[in-house]
Amino acid sequence: MPITDYLERNAREYGNDVALVEINPDVQETRRVTWREYELIESNPTCQYRREITWSVFNEKANRFANLLVSRGIQKGDKVGILMMNCLEWLPIYFGVLKTGAIVVPFNFRYDAEEIKYCVELADVDVLVFGPEFIGRIEAVVDEIAEKRILFYVGGNCPTFAEDYDKLTSNCSSVFEKRDIKDSDDAAIYFSSGTTGFPKAILHNHESLMHAAKVENVHHGQTKDDVFLCIPPLYHTGAKMHWFGSLIVGGKAVLLKGVSAKTILQTVSDEKCTIVWLLVPWAQDILLAIENGDVHLEDYELSQWRLMHIGAQPVPQSLIKKWKEIFPNHQYDTNYGLSESIGPGAVHLGVENIHKVGAIGVPGYGWQAKIVNEDGTEVEQGAVGELILKGPGVMTCYYKNPKATEECLKDGWLYTGDMAMQDEDGFIYLVDRKKDVIISGGENIYPVQIENFLSKYEKIKDVAVIGIADARLGEITAAIIEVKDGMTCTEEEINEFCKELPRYKRPRKIIFEHVPRNATGKIEKPLLRKMHNSENLVAAENNA
Repeated sequence: MPITDYLERNAREYGNDVALVEINPDVQETRRVTWREYELIESNPTCQYRREITWSVFNEKANRFANLLVSRGIQKGDKVGILMMNCLEWLPIYFGVLKTGAIVVPFNFRYDAEEIKYCVELADVDVLVFGPEFIGRIEAVVDEIAEKRILFYVGGNCPTFAEDYDKLTSNCSSVFEKRDIKDSDDAAIYFSSGTTGFPKAILHNHESLMHAAKVENVHHGQTKDDVFLCIPPLYHTGAKMHWFGSLIVGGKAVLLKGVSAKTILQTVSDEKCTIVWLLVPWAQDILLAIENGDVHLEDYELSQWRLMHIGAQPVPQSLIKKWKEIFPNHQYDTNYGLSESIGPGAVHLGVENIHKVGAIGVPGYGWQAKIVNEDGTEVEQGAVGELILKGPGVMTCYYKNPKATEECLKDGWLYTGDMAMQDEDGFIYLVDRKKDVIISGGENIYPVQIENFLSKYEKIKDVAVIGIADARLGEITAAIIEVKDGMTCTEEEINEFCKELPRYKRPRKIIFEHVPRNATGKIEKPLLRKMHNSENLVAAENNA
């Protein structure tokens, strides 16, 4: 059963109910605009730009785009790329592609022109749909990518090198003849985060998408009355797969563009959101804003908010402890997964296991997990090894990369590259990325353990621990520390705090600067390693 069946059912049974809302706090509008399917709402006291569509309109928009694709010769197995910021059009376009049997290929909105070109060619994209934010980047490579490819533009003032999506789809039928799509048919290509070089193309079938939806709904029990606040980018498996849990029950979702503690709390209040998926930096921002008095919880209606969950990166225990102090009635869950395992939920803590905060949890619905040595044998309980996963959400392959596929997929098991350990109760703890492990003087040092320790220090807003090349020890441990706004912190303070750590785990170098994270909240450690190892090299040459 393809996941598009849920959309069609929702259109039949809940056609007049709101499916999606888009809110952009950065757009201040005073005029009223009415289009066929949505309008600018001026009733919000913050004058936010707000659009909404019903399930019926959502399905009609998907059908119109599906018909447009078919009219241009797009067939089962062809690839359609989406390069857009989160907006009301994003998901109908995604579902329109799936309805045709074509393969949908979401693009990271942070890609530069060369990365866009690389991914278009890597995934054999036949059609690229892009938004106004990307005109310049597409124009820079249009001569190289436009040949034999169709470019559709979503937004006002269509550039001359593309075709106008709005005009074209408005002339297409809102009814689409259903295609025969099997669970084993290819459905989507997602790109890896590219933290170890250029992205790899991750191919999933329709069974993967459907399993992701079931996992999310089983884990978090969405009902028709729940309202899901979606903030992270839809190109990533995380945000979309969490929303799939709402799709199953026909629940409303809110797409929030522009993120701050105030806009998140205001949107939860105004839209009566019950479920919010946050990244670590946003949760930190909310706690800091409350602590600093920048926001006052009594100004918002938050009593309906029942679940806050976090994924995409290790979560400091201190953050959740503080969160539960301020929001004692919130259920909490953390989700672990990779794009290769169709996103979150392969391992999850479970809302009933708050006493195990710090663990990523237990295998999710329909998933198996093991921790193994280099030879694939399971390690003893409590020992560190590589986490491997098996289940219906494992990718088909790395598209056009059999060597990487062979290294990652073995006997149906997905080798994650994440180092983990399991406690006596069967809960899995993420230790670190295999490639992030620091080897200093022959000792294996796991940066996440040190980051979790440092995050407890009251002056630290964010922290990243990396290895820096050292002639004697091979690598030394460096802590990049971002201090909370309005506070000062010294190297001596950090060294004193770290005396609680074993000597070999204490950072040898303290660096105070901003900790960069990507759009999905992961620390950009390759960037930090490149930057600070280069600085070390320059310093060594100057001292020579």
